[in-house]
Amino acid sequence: MSVDLPVGWASVEIIEVSAINPKLPFDTIDDDLEVSFLPMKNVEEVSNYIHLDEIRKYANVKKGYTPMINGDVIFAKITPCMENGKIAVVHSLKNGIALGSTEFHVFRCNGASLNKFLFYFLVQERTRQIAAQNMTGAVGQRRVPKQFLQSYSIPLPPLPEQHRIVAKIEELFSSLDKGIESLKTAQQQLKVYRQAVLKWAFEGKLTNVDVKEGELPEGWKWVKSNELFKFVTSGSRGWAKYYADSGAIFIRITNLNFDTLDIDLRPEKIQYVNPPQNSEGIRTKVQEGDFLFSITGYLGMFAIASKLDNAFVNQHVCLCRPKEGFNKKFVGYWIISKSGAHYHLNKNQKGAVKAGLTLDDLKSFPVPLAPLEEQTRIVAEIESRLSVCDKIEESISQSLQQAEALRQSILKKAFEGKLVPQDPTDEPASVLLERIRSGREQQKPVVKKGKVKKGSAQLELL
Repeated sequence: MSVDLPVGWASVEIIEVSAINPKLPFDTIDDDLEVSFLPMKNVEEVSNYIHLDEIRKYANVKKGYTPMINGDVIFAKITPCMENGKIAVVHSLKNGIALGSTEFHVFRCNGASLNKFLFYFLVQERTRQIAAQNMTGAVGQRRVPKQFLQSYSIPLPPLPEQHRIVAKIEELFSSLDKGIESLKTAQQQLKVYRQAVLKWAFEGKLTNVDVKEGELPEGWKWVKSNELFKFVTSGSRGWAKYYADSGAIFIRITNLNFDTLDIDLRPEKIQYVNPPQNSEGIRTKVQEGDFLFSITGYLGMFAIASKLDNAFVNQHVCLCRPKEGFNKKFVGYWIISKSGAHYHLNKNQKGAVKAGLTLDDLKSFPVPLAPLEEQTRIVAEIESRLSVCDKIEESISQSLQQAEALRQSILKKAFEGKLVPQDPTDEPASVLLERIRSGREQQKPVVKKGKVKKGSAQLELL
């Protein structure tokens, strides 16, 4: 990264500009002092936003957690939190102190780098990709080692230019974030509209049927779901020993969705099995058109099975084989409607801690059944409207991807010295670094050591 740096910049190891995982800079801290508590879940991805709604007594968290003060930069070191960008500058901490997850590395700048400049350098996608390549440890528990971060090179501009770069990044990101917010609002509105379409469908409004409030359209009737199924069964247990790199598809909850009838068979979602050649294997084998329900955890996830050469369901999925004589998609859309079967199934969930459904629940939810010809017309009307939603959704997704690419482009330019103009009168970064190295830095320490008591002032770093 030292190649083609602008005049006045220096390429240095991060350890030259920041301590990593330092102790709290206080001699003593009152055990009764209230401090912020920062678990991993309270750090948003990429956005530099943290949730500070958890407060603890210092005595209860001083051991076994990672210490930090206002202005520190925290960096999730474990996969996948690091790759997802759980990185932030901590601020507004209760009494200026927080204790957090042990899966954070903490950076405390020494005056050569602004904390926000370091944050933007660490959060850029390129840095995270290189850090991921240097993780150590077992699969699923891989972490970025401190030694890698200490020796990783950062392009360091003069301090005044850092201020200009950070200000420009935040100006551009502010505009970008407003656009992203509008796109995400549109996504939510599409979800609301999709559900409205399904609600109208089962009120007869898509086929212009005159219906009184709370009544079924003329010619419709309520039936129990069991009247529509040949049989209902849950999936196979204990099949982990049959997992394989190829073979039959083992359908799990991850292959189902909340707002579509399609089964999700993207490569990253597929688990293969070589099932046993016995009655258990036959019982849970999937046929085209089978109804598949999630029965534990996230209830209401659903799919109608497509034509599959060889597939089975696991224990968290219920297979309901439909009879003939009705339009499967008509009933499927009723199942995923939030005001339809989704409502009834979630109302009947079992288990105080973990949500779950019994097979009887899948046999007893109500279905408003229209005449077959009308079912077909309603399905066509639903899919006509939802296809428009799909196209808009695809356009929004592309725009969000472009926005993220633009964000990364802004950061790339920032650390190449191409985002703001250089000022030849700025003190070169090398001069400031040399003063810090030699101990001749004239600025007062940002934080003095001392006793921290309840009611102490907030501590802030540059």
